Amino acid sequence: MERTLEPELLDSLPHEDPAALHSRRDLRKINRLMRTEPWFVATLAARLRPGERVLELGAGMGELGRRLIAAGVQVDGLDRRPRPAGWPAERSWHEVDLLAFEGFGGYDAIIVSLMLHHFTGEQLGALGRRMRAGPRLICACEPARSRVNQIWFRILAPFLGANHVTRHDAHVSIAAGFRGAELPRALGLAEPAWRTRCRVGVFGGYRMIAVRRD
Repeated sequence: MERTLEPELLDSLPHEDPAALHSRRDLRKINRLMRTEPWFVATLAARLRPGERVLELGAGMGELGRRLIAAGVQVDGLDRRPRPAGWPAERSWHEVDLLAFEGFGGYDAIIVSLMLHHFTGEQLGALGRRMRAGPRLICACEPARSRVNQIWFRILAPFLGANHVTRHDAHVSIAAGFRGAELPRALGLAEPAWRTRCRVGVFGGYRMIAVRRD
């Protein structure tokens, strides 16, 4: 199954559109099934050093970042959207296009959830060149590309109450996801400078951990 990119409906809807609000609720359910937040909490707890700063890419409404901050992680957010209500005043928020961000060197770790699959291979390569300039730890959770995962989501969608936006976007997202070592290769996180691990979770989450070698 080759990787293909198509537009997702949620990206074209106004923020307060009822279908968009429903779809974001669906995404929260999907993230709970994938255990995305617990995975990030456990992964960072095991690998961060005291005082290290973390940047979340595509932080959206800040749900994941706030969970990590509550767990004691120093997280700043980055998104094209304005700073969300409830984002802690003591934590920074970068309202900027990810591909134009110049501040990666100020962070020790980067986390990203369900966003990198939106980018072409060329864009991922350009992003990787920027990210490699600073952080020593990069953690990502993305869709695992598989026809079986697409079929499973079609079966699961009615039980989740997923609307037409989520059903369409899930199919497209999985087709744009990653397999094997594709993501670290696309980002240029290669041996011997980087040690990488990519695994697939029970509910189709592709999880990458990349650590710069000292």
